[in-house]
Amino acid sequence: MVDSVSGDMVIAARNVTLTLGTGPSPTTILKGIDLDIARGTSVALLGASGSGKSSLMAVLSGLEQASGGSVMVTGLDFGTLDEDALARARRGRIGIVLQAFHLLPTMTARENVAVPMELAGMADAFARADAELESVGLGHRLNHYPSQLSGGEQQRVAIARALGPRPALVFADEPTGNLDAATGAAVMDLLFDRRAATGATLVVITHDPSLAARCDRVVTLGDGVIVSDTPS
Repeated sequence: MVDSVSGDMVIAARNVTLTLGTGPSPTTILKGIDLDIARGTSVALLGASGSGKSSLMAVLSGLEQASGGSVMVTGLDFGTLDEDALARARRGRIGIVLQAFHLLPTMTARENVAVPMELAGMADAFARADAELESVGLGHRLNHYPSQLSGGEQQRVAIARALGPRPALVFADEPTGNLDAATGAAVMDLLFDRRAATGATLVVITHDPSLAARCDRVVTLGDGVIVSDTPS
């Protein structure tokens, strides 16, 4: 799904802050982030645990509302949307791949991929799900449940689910964190291949410099601010 954006920017964030907690000792996690991400690029958000990279992803993907600043994503002003509106905005526009897979255990691989497309109002969701699973090498596992799949296979299902609706933007948060090195490398090869095939913008959240180096650009965070922003 393609939305109009400001110029070629899929993300335009200005002075973004995020503060959690109330009372005398709130915790400020993001401390004035400015970030533009161009359509069709791959960007790594690199940083140690606690640097703010996953919190920034949550704000940019609409999973969390910023405390201050402005966040424009795929042409929508996320700052004006409530929680329900943000959930609707994500459908079909934003795909998310998480470390822990987050597949629904009572649904087959096919259902896990098809149902989000149905919710996004896409026709032929199950046929599209079959094609997506075939594209990630799981055409023979359509009717298997997550418990019947290896970790690498579950992450492949998660990639098919994220990219099936053809979103403009895909976030991958530590996507190899629960996988061994060889399986993780194969999954990342697949993720980059599928991103290239669909034309989506990819944002990878990682603490691994070698994984970050596979992206077009590396944005390094530390203590809630951007400390460097360079081509890889």
